[in-house]
Amino acid sequence: MAAAAPATFFGPWAHNRVWAQAATAKPLVIGLTMDASGQYGASGGEERLGAMMAIKEFNDKGGVLGRRIEALHMDTETTPASGSRIAERMITRNEVAFLVGALHSGVANAISQVAQKYGTIFLNTNSSSPTEAGKDCHRVKFVWDGNGTNFAHAIVKNAIKVNGKNWVLLTNDYVWGRTTSAATRAIVEANGGKIVDELLVPQNTRDFSSYLLKLQQLKPNAVATAIGGDDIKALRQQVIQLNLQKSMAWINNQQDWPDVYGLGPESIFGVFGTTWYYRLDLPGVKEFVAAYQKQFPGMAIKVPGNVYHNSYMATRELLRCVEEAGTTQNIAVIKKLEGRKMPARDRLQHFDAWMDPVTHQVQQTIYMASYNETPAEKDDIFKILSNVDPKEVVDADAQKTCKLESYDATPSYQQ
Repeated sequence: MAAAAPATFFGPWAHNRVWAQAATAKPLVIGLTMDASGQYGASGGEERLGAMMAIKEFNDKGGVLGRRIEALHMDTETTPASGSRIAERMITRNEVAFLVGALHSGVANAISQVAQKYGTIFLNTNSSSPTEAGKDCHRVKFVWDGNGTNFAHAIVKNAIKVNGKNWVLLTNDYVWGRTTSAATRAIVEANGGKIVDELLVPQNTRDFSSYLLKLQQLKPNAVATAIGGDDIKALRQQVIQLNLQKSMAWINNQQDWPDVYGLGPESIFGVFGTTWYYRLDLPGVKEFVAAYQKQFPGMAIKVPGNVYHNSYMATRELLRCVEEAGTTQNIAVIKKLEGRKMPARDRLQHFDAWMDPVTHQVQQTIYMASYNETPAEKDDIFKILSNVDPKEVVDADAQKTCKLESYDATPSYQQ
């Protein structure tokens, strides 16, 4: 999946450039800082599709502020150094108006440091470390995904009641994994549970045999994983080979759609979180899915998931704010984003969402899901178990640790 997605985009970019050349006003360039390779390459492809769909919809109406929108993508390669280098290049050489995209939280943090230096608004669309809207928050950065603390609040208390108190944490050894597992640990212990052990897994691990052997020895009631991207695909397949999905409960903090799509039903075990599903019984969802399929026929991923949804909604809301502000000047657009209220119907979710003005993280519906034993169609692989009001899963620690730069300390930026 990771290899197939990027090739799709050369056409739309070329079309955007033609539109821009035909327009009389300077094009508004959005830099897409999204992975096309590395651990999150598959999700990066879906993330680009979401942003491109929102851009297309605005261009079909004549653009924004009389300007056609041009998308410029560079592969951030799932590495912070690449993210930093690309952000610097896009701002100083390509004169992008905004930066959109991120999956790996280390990459997102690196991009946001460069963005804050210049005053360029950056939408972190899909990376979910609690630190992104906590200690690593910035005035120019807006975080659009649920984070590890939000998902842990939604799932842990009930999981202890159902499965038992002894838990093991299986953690990707980078900022998202570590901070997500720290949030899970705190909530497990606050609800009378015990963390028996935490196993740190390097990024890009493909052989999980030593970790699974350790789990067989520990015999926990539940395993809470904070493993993502291609790593979680490999883990799921190896758990099945050893039949460990039956001897202990598996709790995956957040399950991105591209990471399980096409794996097969036996690999989609346990309970996991998400922010959206393509078969939610809500107004507008069917139309949203149909638009994806019409615009992107022949994709390996036939229906959109949470990664696409987050990126689309973030990009669309940014462009709406530009329209409302009547300018691309950063502080004016930032003030439109801060505290912004977004109706549930408009976002295709169960509860209204809002942009927390203190942390710059979208507070949105959190869904708990498992494998669907009675699918309505081939792709209907999730069973939604519950939807949780964002007010019930607020990351209070982020609100304490986030210290946004002042408006005056944020450089003025406009393209």
